Amino acid sequence: MKDFTITVSFDMRSPEWATPTADLYRAAIDMAAFADAIGADQIGLMQHHGSDDGYLPQPFVLAGGMAAVTRRIRFLLGAVILPLHDPVELAEQMAVVDNLSNGRLKVIFGAGYVPHEFAMFRKSLKDRAKLMDEGLEIIIRALKGERFEHGDGAETRPIFVRPRPVQEPEDIILVGGGVPASARRAARFGVGFGPMKGDLVDIYLAECQRLGNRPRTYYRPRPGLPLAVHLCEDPDQGWEAIAPHAVHVITEYAKWAEAEGDASSSPFKGMTDPAVLRQAGMFAAWTPQMLVEKVRQAEGGNIGFQPLLGGLSPQEGWKSLKLLQKTMPELREAIGG
Repeated sequence: MKDFTITVSFDMRSPEWATPTADLYRAAIDMAAFADAIGADQIGLMQHHGSDDGYLPQPFVLAGGMAAVTRRIRFLLGAVILPLHDPVELAEQMAVVDNLSNGRLKVIFGAGYVPHEFAMFRKSLKDRAKLMDEGLEIIIRALKGERFEHGDGAETRPIFVRPRPVQEPEDIILVGGGVPASARRAARFGVGFGPMKGDLVDIYLAECQRLGNRPRTYYRPRPGLPLAVHLCEDPDQGWEAIAPHAVHVITEYAKWAEAEGDASSSPFKGMTDPAVLRQAGMFAAWTPQMLVEKVRQAEGGNIGFQPLLGGLSPQEGWKSLKLLQKTMPELREAIGG
């Protein structure tokens, strides 16, 4: 059986010219319940702060609402930007959502890269690695139920978190990243790994073996499938519907890459032209049969849908999800399970 995951994701972006934010949030809850009912594997929720378009800043809150209307589907939050936040508060949020969902939560922690976010939370980009390590240690110990003190001298703080999660913390937490150090960090802490590049998984597995730590959940990104598929009856009309929203998403990511000083090597360079973006294949408007054929040809990976992509109207998003419902039996057959 090929290794595929069917994921319905939400970033909750709402540029001024698109769907109002309140309408998106109401639709997202209903869509989560629908995704659960039709047999999707996972709901993905993202996090960024201080975006003009309202990019989701509090994924634990939204996950809690979605957990209340679902019974089976898992939640993947990520990347949650650990260095920006108090790890004790994150541990509490994780514990509550894991209980609300009865153990259906996973969280990818990332180090972050957007300068204005670090400024907003009075943190330094230079401290990312240290804050990641400290935060992971605190969260794991707290979710294991320990009562302990952390820090030195006047900086010492007592830590005790309740409730405890349903799952063991190592089965909830994944480290994200695009560099070998992220793979080694995940192995060192004995948690899962959600890399940006598939070859980093090999480093993670080798490091786990060297340290004697059991590998936890990990994802191996594979080429061949888009970030998000919009299902439609006519690919040209479907692309016309999502194009301005897809371009907006890419444009905003490109701005962050430029602010980081990485514009020349950005994967989003030149993608603000709808025709170029369509050709690049990051986002796709496919008929159900096109989706099934692409999946049959792929070796595995994430089959992603973003029904509210960049403020896409819920009406258009529902068209895609209803087609997914009709296609699910054939899609499952193509996956092999």
